[in-house]
Amino acid sequence: MTGKRSAGLLLYRRAGTDVELLLAHMGGPLWARRTVGAWTVPKGEYVPPEEPLAAALREFGEELGLPPPDGPYVPLGEVRQSGGKTVAAWAAEADLDPGAIVPGTFETEWPKGSGVVRSFPEIDRVAWYGPDPAKEVLVTAQRAFVDRLLAHLKDDPSPL
Repeated sequence: MTGKRSAGLLLYRRAGTDVELLLAHMGGPLWARRTVGAWTVPKGEYVPPEEPLAAALREFGEELGLPPPDGPYVPLGEVRQSGGKTVAAWAAEADLDPGAIVPGTFETEWPKGSGVVRSFPEIDRVAWYGPDPAKEVLVTAQRAFVDRLLAHLKDDPSPL
């Protein structure tokens, strides 16, 4: 049996000579008070035969409640997270107002063992981060996406 797979879209924007990345803080009670390791590329699970890029675009819309930006999309490859999930990501240059998001929700029993099912946002906020602060707060395995994007931009600094 293969492990779970997710796909996501990492937006970036240029701020003068700097680059900023749009990250999402995971919603729900387990992440509410965490910062380090609690931010992610907006992403979600998919099952083949769905194509990973199609899933990344679909999940962007579901997670943020906004349509994904037009491409082109830069492939950032895959990483394997500590829990075993494989995450594929693409980057796209676009600007987005964090206040415009309308996150999707999920239901879970909370407090655990209480029998009470509550609804929580899949992500509770998004924010723009510079590359170094982004690597401090991202899920550890996803930090590789920042390095891969920066390497791409160094090789091709023109707007995409």
